Amino acid sequence: MTHPETGDAPSILFINQHYWPDLASTAQHLTDLAEYLADQGVDVHVLCSRGHYLSGSMEVPAEETHNGVHIHRVRATAFGRDTILGRITDYASFYSSTLARVLVGPAYDYIVTLTTPPLLPLVGAIARRVRGQAYGVWSMDLHPDAEVATGMLEDDGAPARLLHALNDAGYRNADFVVDLGTYMKRRIHKKGVPDDRLHTIPVWNKKEEIAPVEHDENPLRHDLGLDDTFVVMYSGNAGRAHRFEEVLATMKRLDGHPDIEFVFVGEGPQKGRIEAFAERHDLSNFRYLPYFPREDLKYSLPMADVHLMTLREEMAGIAVPGKLYGIMAAGRPVLMVGPAASESGETIQTSGAGWVVDPKQKEAPTQALYDALLRLYRGDEKRRRLGQNGRDAFLETFEREVCCQSWAELLRSQVHPSRENTIAA
Repeated sequence: MTHPETGDAPSILFINQHYWPDLASTAQHLTDLAEYLADQGVDVHVLCSRGHYLSGSMEVPAEETHNGVHIHRVRATAFGRDTILGRITDYASFYSSTLARVLVGPAYDYIVTLTTPPLLPLVGAIARRVRGQAYGVWSMDLHPDAEVATGMLEDDGAPARLLHALNDAGYRNADFVVDLGTYMKRRIHKKGVPDDRLHTIPVWNKKEEIAPVEHDENPLRHDLGLDDTFVVMYSGNAGRAHRFEEVLATMKRLDGHPDIEFVFVGEGPQKGRIEAFAERHDLSNFRYLPYFPREDLKYSLPMADVHLMTLREEMAGIAVPGKLYGIMAAGRPVLMVGPAASESGETIQTSGAGWVVDPKQKEAPTQALYDALLRLYRGDEKRRRLGQNGRDAFLETFEREVCCQSWAELLRSQVHPSRENTIAA
């Protein structure tokens, strides 16, 4: 990828609150893409904070180059995700530092903003107005749509209307917007973004990083004392976008089963609720583990016999849980409690990677989840077939090389002879 006139490598600045070595999902996917583009000869820069996804600051320099990517870390608070006030403070400080850097710092051929913190695309819109800066949006989720859907904001309230107006302006003025699927695309289109500026590229995992591992070859199962145990795993953020009513009820109903254990991995706002439920009912078939380092995901995800996913109905098209692609990469079946009419629901059904329990379609969703779980518990061949279906679909559509190549093609397509700020092959 070179400039058509100068032959120089094009320059791209990605902006997101989190980046390597942080473990946030957006940090990991941005790291993958940035390093891929750097390998393709692009001059890649990342503007981020030093704050850890959970809380506290990382011991990292303000400026460094890692695997060919130039990393610039601005000053920002790092209260973390424990409280809403702390999170808002972190967002505001990062936003102000980033805007100042973009307006007075070097110009780039393209800026690509992610969506952490909310309103980050507005930085691109302001840079376009002030400096004529070309920019795109990588829409990992939608704000304030998520806050309205989870009840944090009233849809018709003044704060929500103001945030919608600001965020929509960031989307509408972008040269391109990358969405994560059909339902998100529809929501963004309603914000006033023309179809020809919308491009669907899902998130991914690496085929060499996560692959099927037989239980007797998985050291993590032995280290955790899970040999001869049927592991039902929920791995990742337990956020406000997720529903756990059916999962908790099924855990309680299966308490005392000699073989089945529910293993939760990660953090999130609903972690306390889940742990409190287990303690209140004195569940013996439950444990909650912290996030594993990325290098250990090759063992943690295949450790499960069945993976659980959940999503609230109103979050369809707002959030697209990337954990699904890790599950598919690991070759394990997935049971999803949530809307069949969502990116994740459609992927699971069309790929045959598992089953969806849609509370809107089931009269007794808890019973449906319980029955599905026991069916998989008793069906070794069924689990194997569903897991292989998922692995095959992952390699075809959701593998890092496939998705990053789509990104490279998109950036090449943004060439416009009348603009100074362009990217070309």
